[in-house]
Amino acid sequence: MMTALFVASSIPNLHRIPGGFSDKTAHFWAYALLGALALRALAGGTWRAVNRRAAAIGWLIAVTYAITDEFHQAFVPGRSPSWEDWVADALGAGVAVIAVLAVRRLRAGRAV
Repeated sequence: MMTALFVASSIPNLHRIPGGFSDKTAHFWAYALLGALALRALAGGTWRAVNRRAAAIGWLIAVTYAITDEFHQAFVPGRSPSWEDWVADALGAGVAVIAVLAVRRLRAGRAV
């Protein structure tokens, strides 16, 4: 996922997002996916091992990568770093890890 984000942010002079999505929507969903995947990786590749610690670290990985991605865009022609994009990234990752935690808790409650 990080490779896909790097490649996408390397496209010079990107004025329109394919599919007609807004820039912020694309950031939100891309980093939601990154946050969820980072969380699952930290939980040993299973959803059953998801916990708050893994969620917090997964979110931190996603938002830290978002910072480096915005920095990278400063060197791509026609692109520039944006704190608003970073906020969309952080919100997307946060919503995803909270959603995964909530689903995990609901499923754990049913199993008891």
